[in-house]
Amino acid sequence: MKGKMQPLSAIGFIGLGVMGEPMCRNLALKSNLPVTAYDLMPEPIVRLESSGVRPSKSIGEVLQNADIIFLSLPSGAIVRQIAFAEDGLLTHAKQHAIVDLSTSPISLTKSLADDFAKTGSYFVDAPVARTRQAAEDGTLSIMVGGQENELKNLHPLLACMATDITYCGRIGLGQAAKILNNMVLFQTVSALSEALAMGDRLGFSRQDLLGVLSKGSANSFALNNHGMKAMVPGQFPKKAFSVNYAKKDLEYALELAAEFNTDCDGAQLVMKRFNAAIEKGLADQYFPVISKLWE
Repeated sequence: MKGKMQPLSAIGFIGLGVMGEPMCRNLALKSNLPVTAYDLMPEPIVRLESSGVRPSKSIGEVLQNADIIFLSLPSGAIVRQIAFAEDGLLTHAKQHAIVDLSTSPISLTKSLADDFAKTGSYFVDAPVARTRQAAEDGTLSIMVGGQENELKNLHPLLACMATDITYCGRIGLGQAAKILNNMVLFQTVSALSEALAMGDRLGFSRQDLLGVLSKGSANSFALNNHGMKAMVPGQFPKKAFSVNYAKKDLEYALELAAEFNTDCDGAQLVMKRFNAAIEKGLADQYFPVISKLWE
């Protein structure tokens, strides 16, 4: 949207899954703006009403009651679906700000930005990183792509959900940063899985091995979170960032690698391990469950 933007006055939130529900709650509690939300499942809507979130019966109703719309959806395919649905975002958008907190392909992000611009709206990619606990605590990292003046307008709302907000550049570069972040994370978890498998055979306890590694140059966010909190105790819940979701994000990374003619053998290896985990019936479990492939 060109020219001077008006102050934002009401929030809409679409997608109340593992990350979306706590992000919506933080917006409702911290933004001092009314929040209207929509999801196909009624349970998160009921839970959020106690935080002041108003339920909506449709996407169109959300846009009628809000001028900034946050999306937190499982995939780019679903973002595209709700954008082009008969009663979808593009049908009702008119001088809205649409902020995609999902992880979506860069090509889709760019095309949607053009589509929404035709309605007088603007589209920003703002995918989130870190864990569900970070979403609960409001300590996410958000990577933003779009016009810099749009980030200035949105920054106070993003700060309700995140402690780190990084402007990455033109539209799509927020998604690029998130996709590459996840590619590195998945490879780190894969490397930790190899180390734990060897440690098991050597007689290390998993807690002790990762404790030692955390004191050296192998220390990482993945070790302290995915390693210590999931791989050591063997806890891989289903309502978390699953192998299926991780595979989807890694596919985005490999599509970028092909587009820019970049060898990503490490990412290809992780893809093989994701596929092996899916074949073993682990598709819906938290993705560090790939460590069970060595059992």
